[in-house]
Amino acid sequence: MSDAYHVAVVTGATSGIGKATVAVLRQRGLTVYAVGRNEAALMELSEGCGAIAVKADVRDVGAIVAALNGVNVDVLVNNAGILSTRAAFQEIDPAEIDAMIDVNLKAPMHLTRAFLPGMVARKRGHLIYVGSSGGQAPYPGMGAYGPSKAGISLFCDNLRCDLLGTSVRVSEIVPGRVETALYRTSIPDDQANAVLYDGYRAIQPENVARIISDVIDLPDFVNVARVEVFPTDQATGGGTMVKFQK
Repeated sequence: MSDAYHVAVVTGATSGIGKATVAVLRQRGLTVYAVGRNEAALMELSEGCGAIAVKADVRDVGAIVAALNGVNVDVLVNNAGILSTRAAFQEIDPAEIDAMIDVNLKAPMHLTRAFLPGMVARKRGHLIYVGSSGGQAPYPGMGAYGPSKAGISLFCDNLRCDLLGTSVRVSEIVPGRVETALYRTSIPDDQANAVLYDGYRAIQPENVARIISDVIDLPDFVNVARVEVFPTDQATGGGTMVKFQK
């Protein structure tokens, strides 16, 4: 890891990939600001690994910026995301479209805009975005979620063009099926585990957090632009995954 990196911000920090990433970055000695809405989970993180809790909705960029006033952010992990429905697009509530675009695309862009000028001025920094295989290939029922993640992917490509010569790195992590709470609202009747995970070997949040740590750990003249990571039993496109047979 670049010796110049001291402070990280992780959004969506109270569960799944975000929580695991906070833990691994704290183990590496970084000061970590954990952003999330669940106050109890934030306190648990603070007491468990020494993260600094920032209770805020990721869409409230002003509140996050105010909480970090005067802090030089070296690593920004844009992890927060929602998949609020897996309905066919013609059946989606228009409010769900807005929610997924606001959380998955607009919030990371606005947070980047808030913290990037300081990184450029200091000529150091690493922007990490947790994308999705749903932003790289079509999946049923993801007519809003997929485009929001595809937007993040292209945003990363554009950022790299704008940041040439600044030493600020941009990395997108693109996972397939990860065992997280992402699907808790999109699959009714608490059936997410039965539908997606029972009998399958899904990626664990700690696996993705390790990749994020390894990407940051490389010398600052090496930029990992994009990492796609899938369960061995999953093929991209259409969400095809097979159950593991012993």
